[in-house]
Amino acid sequence: MSLLIISLDVTIMNIALPAIRDDLGAPVSGLQWTIDAYTLVLASLLVLAGSTADRVGRRRVFQTGLAVFTVASLLCSVAPNLEALIGFRILQAIGGSMLNPVAMSIITNTFTEPRERARAIGVWGAVTGFGMAIGPLVGGFLVHGLGWRSIFWINVPVGVAALVLTALFVPESRAPHPRRLDPVGQLLVLLLLAGVTFGIIEGPAAGWSSPEIIACFGAGALALLGLLWWEPRRAEPLIDLALFRSPPFSGAVVIAICAFSALGGFLFLNTLYLQETRGLSAWQAGLCTLPMAAATALVSPLAGRLVGTRGTRLPLLIAGSGMALGVLPLTWAGPATPVWPLLVGYLLFGVGFGMVNTPITTTAVSGMPRERAGVAAAIASTSRQVGSALGVAVIGAVLASGGGHAGAWILTGLGVAVLVLGRASTGAWAREHAHTPANVPA
Repeated sequence: MSLLIISLDVTIMNIALPAIRDDLGAPVSGLQWTIDAYTLVLASLLVLAGSTADRVGRRRVFQTGLAVFTVASLLCSVAPNLEALIGFRILQAIGGSMLNPVAMSIITNTFTEPRERARAIGVWGAVTGFGMAIGPLVGGFLVHGLGWRSIFWINVPVGVAALVLTALFVPESRAPHPRRLDPVGQLLVLLLLAGVTFGIIEGPAAGWSSPEIIACFGAGALALLGLLWWEPRRAEPLIDLALFRSPPFSGAVVIAICAFSALGGFLFLNTLYLQETRGLSAWQAGLCTLPMAAATALVSPLAGRLVGTRGTRLPLLIAGSGMALGVLPLTWAGPATPVWPLLVGYLLFGVGFGMVNTPITTTAVSGMPRERAGVAAAIASTSRQVGSALGVAVIGAVLASGGGHAGAWILTGLGVAVLVLGRASTGAWAREHAHTPANVPA
């Protein structure tokens, strides 16, 4: 249930952007912030939420996250202006950061038998595709019939039900040796992500050479240097930089950033194209994007089997090819472009994106010592959210400068990057572990 409302939030929010723009008078940068304020805070707090749950109790943190996310969703639905909506989205992200990584820890510690654990993780992961698949339809129906505020109502009954079921069925658990908190590292990560994203989003309006934009990028650069200096000096750092010495792990992180940048930018660009350029209603736009979400839902379980039988290279090659080809129709699309090439593109993009998640995680944790696999998976999850935020920021900045087709070409390039990096990183893993078996956690 927690993963359902998180995955629903992605596609529903994008479908509602034009309605929010009309009702609140939001500029393109304002629409970017309704998505990126959530994504940035979520990315910044994922690792902290996991370590906090290990220390104070996973069920307690999970229930806190559910309560905060549910209340914040209700507040989003009554936001009187754009600033309030963005503020409540930040509160939503604080709650959301306590859900997915903590839920995975609960599953791992509840199902100790490998086969049961694999089945539970499979069910948990399949909900992502299901949420994305019904998101466009549910979002389009709600926005068209009840207005954009209704997209947040659906989180409330699901959140309440999840709270009750967690209290009844989920056992409490803690890590025997929890990691220490790293508040300095946490602050530096937040400054890095916020500074770079703010600069990209506000750059077209303020001017790329304006003092505030230069200050934002400067603050991001200083935060990065601070992380590189501070984290190696910590016994238990927030981000273990030693992990990046592994070429497969570094490759997996970069692939995740590229793939989710493509997804975030694609959803943002395509929603505005369908509703603003073509004049479709939210319901019609949701129906158009259904092939993408349905393909993701159907292909995601197959990716796991393909990784198990053929390794990670083939799924990543399919992922990069599908995402690159899927965006191509938008590079020439106009108000009167036939619908069928768009639908084919959405289908291909959905197949590509459905293939990317499992090999990213597998590549990130393969070959890692078992005690470091959890940290590696958490950083890989964080890189997904960073990618989504950057994708929306960059494509929104290009749109604000009047370059819709240029944005589509950028997304196509990101798909090609997934293809090239997927081939390179899996080759690096094969060379690195040519004589040692992969230590993949059950």
